[in-house]
Amino acid sequence: MGKLTVKKVQSLKEPGKYGDGNNLWLIIGSTGRKRWEFRFTMGGRSREMGLGSADLVSLEEARNTAIDLLRTVRRGVDPIDARDDKKPRPTTFEDVADQCITSMKPGWSNLKSERQWRSSLKAYAFPGLGKMDVSAITASDVFDVLEPIWSAKPETAKRVRERVEKVLDFASALKLRTGDNPARWRGGLEALFPKKVKVRKVQHHAALPYAEMPAFMAALRKREGIAPRALEFAILTAARTSEVLGARWSEIDLDKKVWTIPAERMKARREHRVPLSDAAITLLKALPRDPEGEFVFISVMSKGKPMSNMALLKVLKLMKRTDLTVHGFRSTFRDWASEVTAHEAPVVEMALAHSIGNAVEAAYRRGDLFQKRERLMVDWAACCAGDSRSGAKVVPIRA
Repeated sequence: MGKLTVKKVQSLKEPGKYGDGNNLWLIIGSTGRKRWEFRFTMGGRSREMGLGSADLVSLEEARNTAIDLLRTVRRGVDPIDARDDKKPRPTTFEDVADQCITSMKPGWSNLKSERQWRSSLKAYAFPGLGKMDVSAITASDVFDVLEPIWSAKPETAKRVRERVEKVLDFASALKLRTGDNPARWRGGLEALFPKKVKVRKVQHHAALPYAEMPAFMAALRKREGIAPRALEFAILTAARTSEVLGARWSEIDLDKKVWTIPAERMKARREHRVPLSDAAITLLKALPRDPEGEFVFISVMSKGKPMSNMALLKVLKLMKRTDLTVHGFRSTFRDWASEVTAHEAPVVEMALAHSIGNAVEAAYRRGDLFQKRERLMVDWAACCAGDSRSGAKVVPIRA
């Protein structure tokens, strides 16, 4: 005889766990919702298996199910694994790609990567491979996908090939296919295509010559609005667009003049401290605060949300500088530091949140050169303001 009754199940209100015997439990959550749960131990590990809402599954049905599951456990079979094995598994390239992308999302610093993966596969891979079973895809099928864009869009073709290869590797890990990966390059598709470098040179982000930075910054500072301030802040900190637009007030210490970007928002997945110059601090203190959100650069259109990625590009467009990109200002900063100042290369690279040296050097370099980067960012702010007294001079080294 169980410990619960139909009347008791209906009358219980207090959140908690109520046993009925045979490993069956009634769980009442903080909201008052009631559900059935079967609890068991398998291989020394405690497990819980949901049996449904108590509003839909009666006490008698839950008991009968619990008895069947208890018999399964006593035969040495894990009922959760047995249930999962019966679920339909993705087999088409499109379904496996979706599962593969979902599995990688926790490792990406922003949503841009997911959008790029999905859009490129949808545009170029799915028309030919989408409905095919991953176990049946051959090198010829992958060639048919890549051949139309290999010469016309070499960078796109390279990314599509890499992503198709990743999806098929994921399928192999799920044991949905066997054998070599038909999208691999070395020893595979490289025999069918000309090398990408012979097709077109890589184009870098358009960058402003550092000698023009004071004039550009003066023009930028005359523009009103949040977006121009976000672009100015991005330039002063040499940060990436996503890092600036995702900045939160909780990350910024105005007194200590430091912006600490958490690892999950960094491309390298490592926390990054940014020294803030007086110009950057002045900019931040003048910004309006959003009572509905925590973002530093608030969206005018959507309260409580960050600004769009296109907002900074729009500023450049309004300034009639469509020849430039936001990311290109990081190149301007690097060129200035390398050609005009005596700041060490590792300091500059760490200011850009780049990895320094090989794995051995990285293992021994535990600090982040913060004090040296403070001086670097002060000099950079002076350069942006056209201040020749910044101290950022080339120091000749005698033989």
